Amino acid sequence: MNRTDLDAGTPGLPAHERVYRKMRALVLFGEMPPGAPVTIQGLTRQLSAGMTPVREAMRRLTAEGALVFQGNRRVSVPVLDAGAVSELIHARVAIEPELTRRACAFASAQDVADLRAIDTRLDLAIARGDVRGYLKHNYQFHLELYTLARAPILQDLAESLWLRFGPSLRVICGRFGTQSLPDEHKALLAAMERGDAEAAAHAMELDVRQGMEQILQTVD
Repeated sequence: MNRTDLDAGTPGLPAHERVYRKMRALVLFGEMPPGAPVTIQGLTRQLSAGMTPVREAMRRLTAEGALVFQGNRRVSVPVLDAGAVSELIHARVAIEPELTRRACAFASAQDVADLRAIDTRLDLAIARGDVRGYLKHNYQFHLELYTLARAPILQDLAESLWLRFGPSLRVICGRFGTQSLPDEHKALLAAMERGDAEAAAHAMELDVRQGMEQILQTVD
């Protein structure tokens, strides 16, 4: 796994990168909800960080679409509308099944076992009603799969999309609970074990559509 949100405490990282990773995780896992104002002062207190790395992280996250300027120097987490969700569905369906096909070409038996272990932790989080655990392990499952694909351009695109809908997943969990969040991970893993890349890609498409359609039901 090569990314930011699950390893902000990695030793040796410069301060500005640690702050960026922590802020990215706050957005990704919905701890900054859609519409929430984001201030440099508030984040410096929350993260015990200096103003300069916080300002730089805000700039990077705005460039990535995770934050948006509202005018009068106000910054907030974007609120999705139906049009934005529709675009996200089209983008995810175009990218993530292809990443899954490519992952099948490279995944070893140990890789599939590692994915299954993540999915087991996801199931435990669902059973406990652990919203943050669900969001973290669900993202970790997808991220590990993307990494197996050895397609860095597609992976970067897929990860950037998560920043745009991640906060809304937290909203769904808050409204309906973790028990209402089915996934197609087990079908995907079974297909990978059979070496059936097309079935795995189809399971990923269903997984994407199910999650995004739940988000669509919550937007105006």
